[in-house]
Amino acid sequence: MGKRQEDFIVEFCKAWGDGSSQTKPDVEKIISMMSEDAEWQLWVPGGPVVRGRQALREEIERQVRIASNNKCNIVHMLSNDCMVMTERSDQAVIFGHDCPHQMVAVYELDEDGLILRWREYLDMADLTKKMGVDQQVAGHGG
Repeated sequence: MGKRQEDFIVEFCKAWGDGSSQTKPDVEKIISMMSEDAEWQLWVPGGPVVRGRQALREEIERQVRIASNNKCNIVHMLSNDCMVMTERSDQAVIFGHDCPHQMVAVYELDEDGLILRWREYLDMADLTKKMGVDQQVAGHGG
């Protein structure tokens, strides 16, 4: 159960890049894999929620300006007909800093098999530190 959905999410993750500096996220492919009214919560808990294809496109384009060498590395995956969960060990260079990070991503799929909701659970304090951004300024410090 869920094999087709898992293959779809593997392709979605591949669209973000192969980890090299020569590849960029394939924005058109990524957007085409999301429903018209898709939602992406950038980090849970407390992260912003981006809604709709145009806003999603703008957010991905913003991220492309600050991050490179993206690669989503799926460690474990489980699914049913309408949801796929991945444990990932991703890599990226953000603001010029190597930023490997661990996360769980949850994808809810609509009746057409497109991504309707996408939530990423990760330690933003750890990622912010790796980016070289002041914890207090970023709002993740204590």
